[in-house]
Amino acid sequence: MHRFLKFMFGAILGGFVGSATALLLAPSSGTALREQIQQRAQKFCMEIEDAGKQKRDELELELQQLRSSD
Repeated sequence: MHRFLKFMFGAILGGFVGSATALLLAPSSGTALREQIQQRAQKFCMEIEDAGKQKRDELELELQQLRSSD
């Protein structure tokens, strides 16, 4: 158990150090970086919605075909 706690402490500490390093070395300002992240997240959500709608249309068409063949 002691080894596990050491590992978790190291992992968390490494995450904090890595995050701080990334923020300090980022080529953009914090505001610009947040805007980029927000735009990418919105684009990703729109792509997921589109894929979901497309799959739903495909499944509804398949369901209609199955119902009409009975």
